[in-house]
Amino acid sequence: MLMNSAVKIILLLSVAFPSLAVSHAEEVTYAERLGWPSGTKAVIFHVDDVGMSHNSNMGAIKAIEDGVATSLSIMMPCSWVPEFAVYLKAHPQVDAGLHLTHTSEWKNYRWGPVAGKPAVPGLVDTHGYLWHRVSDVISHASADEVETEIRAQIDKALSMGIEPTHLDVHMGTCLYPQFIDRYVKIGIEKKIPLLMFGGHMQHIGDEVGLLRPLVHSTAQSVWDAGLPVIDDLVTQPTRAKDYEQRKAELIKLLREMRPGITQIIVHCTVQTKVFSYISGSGQTREAELRLLTDPDIKAFIESEGIILTTWRELKRRRERLGCVAIPNPPMAD
Repeated sequence: MLMNSAVKIILLLSVAFPSLAVSHAEEVTYAERLGWPSGTKAVIFHVDDVGMSHNSNMGAIKAIEDGVATSLSIMMPCSWVPEFAVYLKAHPQVDAGLHLTHTSEWKNYRWGPVAGKPAVPGLVDTHGYLWHRVSDVISHASADEVETEIRAQIDKALSMGIEPTHLDVHMGTCLYPQFIDRYVKIGIEKKIPLLMFGGHMQHIGDEVGLLRPLVHSTAQSVWDAGLPVIDDLVTQPTRAKDYEQRKAELIKLLREMRPGITQIIVHCTVQTKVFSYISGSGQTREAELRLLTDPDIKAFIESEGIILTTWRELKRRRERLGCVAIPNPPMAD
């Protein structure tokens, strides 16, 4: 969900900041800054869209319990959050964040804002549901309304006994220039880690493009506030239709991945006929679940010495460092 939105973000920012056409050379990864040895490859296999459906919940649970998934995030406006809240109560060790949601993209399955229409009228369409597209949110909603909804989603999670290990974004909405400062502000205020990449950006760099200095500056602010930052983000780990080709793509990605902390986003769903009425993405989501529970993938991770980590661990390591500033690294033309 994040990739297409991130591309649009970069296009918008490129118009606003054409002078930022510089490259960036990182000397030290965030993995090293958080205490891992030089050369460490640390990975968060992250399951998005938890709480969206029963199928999504079951897929996330299976990926965590039987596979290599280490983290997940929950869509608080969705109908199946209560089921997952019960699961978390019995499994408090699970790394569970909030997938901050300001859109409702499917045709026949919709959800509205947690804050309610009167509090955030610019976030809803004529039927009272969140807008289908991020562009509609940008056109109609204010930054204050986006912030109000973020806070409402956090408050609802806490009221249900969910203590979020981190915050991230559904369809990239909070990463747009109109809203990103509110996203960062709330994470810092509440001391909740938030998805922010600021390292070598081997993969997400294609979407960031010329905006590396701007992204690095934001990441620096997050780090200086005492929260962890990751080096890279993979929004679509595989593209093939054939499962064996998908597996080969994932192994290649892991083998060629640069040292640092990389989050790999997946959408894991136990496929049933019911899910097909929500989305046509069921086969892809089922394939990603199969990948994360594939013994060959687990064996490859172990053979490569790749460390599987969580946002909970990143926060713990960052807190251990205390107030440690990192000088802005040199920029190269």
